[in-house]
Amino acid sequence: MPVLLFHAGFGAFSGGFVGVDVFFVLSGFFMARIILADLDRGRFSLLEFYVRRMRRIFPALFSMMAVSAVAAWFLFMPQEFLYFADSLIAAALFTSNVLFHRESGYFDIAAEVKPLLHTWSLSVEEQFYLVFPVALFICYKFAGKRMFGIVLAVSLLSFLASIFEVYHKPEKAFYLLHFRVWELLIGVLVAIAPQVNYRARASQAMTALGLVAIFATVVFYSPSTPFPGFNAAFPCVGTALVIHANCRDGLIARFLDNPVSVFIGRISYSLYLWHWPVIVFSRSALERELTTEWALTVVALSFALAYLSWRFVEQPARYGRLAPSGAAIAGLSSAAIVSAIAFGTVVKRFEGIPHRLPEEALRLYQATHDESPFFSRSCFADSDGDGLTLAQIRRGELCRIGVQSSSEPQFLVWGDSHAAAIAPAIDVAAREMGLSGMFVGRASCPPLPNADFGPPWAVKRCIEYNSTVMSFIEQRKFPFIFMVGYWPKYVHRAELPGGSVFFDPRVEPSLADWSSPVRASLNTTLAKFAQEGTKAVLVMDVPEVGSDVPEALAKAVVAGRSLDIAPPLDYTSKRQALARRVLDEAAKSNGALVVDPMGAICDAFRCHVMREGTVLYKDGDHLSAKGAASLSEVFRPVLGIIRAGVPSLTSEKRS
Repeated sequence: MPVLLFHAGFGAFSGGFVGVDVFFVLSGFFMARIILADLDRGRFSLLEFYVRRMRRIFPALFSMMAVSAVAAWFLFMPQEFLYFADSLIAAALFTSNVLFHRESGYFDIAAEVKPLLHTWSLSVEEQFYLVFPVALFICYKFAGKRMFGIVLAVSLLSFLASIFEVYHKPEKAFYLLHFRVWELLIGVLVAIAPQVNYRARASQAMTALGLVAIFATVVFYSPSTPFPGFNAAFPCVGTALVIHANCRDGLIARFLDNPVSVFIGRISYSLYLWHWPVIVFSRSALERELTTEWALTVVALSFALAYLSWRFVEQPARYGRLAPSGAAIAGLSSAAIVSAIAFGTVVKRFEGIPHRLPEEALRLYQATHDESPFFSRSCFADSDGDGLTLAQIRRGELCRIGVQSSSEPQFLVWGDSHAAAIAPAIDVAAREMGLSGMFVGRASCPPLPNADFGPPWAVKRCIEYNSTVMSFIEQRKFPFIFMVGYWPKYVHRAELPGGSVFFDPRVEPSLADWSSPVRASLNTTLAKFAQEGTKAVLVMDVPEVGSDVPEALAKAVVAGRSLDIAPPLDYTSKRQALARRVLDEAAKSNGALVVDPMGAICDAFRCHVMREGTVLYKDGDHLSAKGAASLSEVFRPVLGIIRAGVPSLTSEKRS
């Protein structure tokens, strides 16, 4: 229930994700108890264990996956469908936790729109059960009384690794088995430990303490809580206390044993399976976050589907009416796995099957793939540093922009992903004027040496990169430097609210002022350039649209809605105001030039996402290659100055 209510968006359950950790402890306990009981009776069979797991897990899981595939066919755009295909294959192979860890990258679609995201926990569990039965059998046969100590030692090692990794690579700590196995092993420890018949009051006290530990984390934790690590110990130990106490009397026992609780427990697996796809597809159909009314509807629908799944899929499969023999369930399971992999492979082979879309929707959607060539690995480094290397920068092995010439470049374009996106505009204008330059960029790294522009981990990964670029600039003595960045993000330390999932212009953008370190770094850098005879060109950012533009346009065509999807001009002006003021003031103080593309995208009433039939954006804030090229005239005045060779231009001279 906490997982369901957290995912549905009820703020009182901000830590509801700990329900998965409760599930891990329970799962470890039940499986260990089943295996140990069979071992004590001398009839443990590894084959029979896996047949039982298939009966319990596979039918409901693959039913949910099949229905999700049908819904994705009708509701998803090609790129979303591609991600779905990857997750379908991974879920069928129980490796989705590995996939989602790898997908947590810079240009990845939001986790909130992946209908099979929740299968990561099933993958962790099934990976564990590939190893655990054999390991427990060996310990039972050869370790005897030392079994508890061995499990405890492995648990502590995993727990310590989780504590360390949650602050270094939190995605790994969250998704991967070796950082989660301690949670399952806590349940195993409870199963191995001798059972104690506590007195009623002691049992009730332990159970109450355990439930408080669980529900306190449900209420007081939030998605920003470092997790799992140390913080996961509270719900896990709380669950262990509830199991170990074995409370059978009093108010707490009646709470746990009442018919409603028992019913939810019975359908809990199906409820977990179905609730997340229902939420994702509801959001996709509505194209916005769920209101309270819709959230309640989603909860009710999840219960209805869970009951149907439990009644007509889980129970018949579990108790033999569906596939009565082990061979039959193994055959059906194999067929389901092969079918899921085959379907996912076809979707990937045909790149999300874009021809599902009407012709006009498909034409607009193609802008998703219209990416600037300056994002290539030879020109640009991603947020993890993959691509253009520091050694290449030191050697001057950078991409040329403008005329491809062996002569000394007249300018350098330096910045983050917004620099790579707008670079085709500079490229087109420079070619027309016979000018040659270089490009250097890294995702999420603004051209701000030593600036505190975000969280420490984000700043840290940019320090050496920006230092290397500055050294290269000093070495080559470029006459002009274009500095391009996602300026509103850095001065407010926030993107548009909901921009990664469903943008709602009724929600005010963050106006928190974090501009001081950005302003200080700009002034220091521009002053240094001026001392060395280099003229800086500050490029204002393009308006953010919030929603993924090609996808939103295609969906608008399919639904017959207006293509005017950009936020109101006053919203954009409010969002851009501080960043524009910071750049203007820095330019005036240091004699820099300013280029402002906003006038080419916005009129007196609103900003636009299309220009003479060309889709300007490839997502919510990065220009498409054609869109950028169509803005080349914005850069002609400043490139004219570069061609004329007038480095002593005053700061009042504006592009």
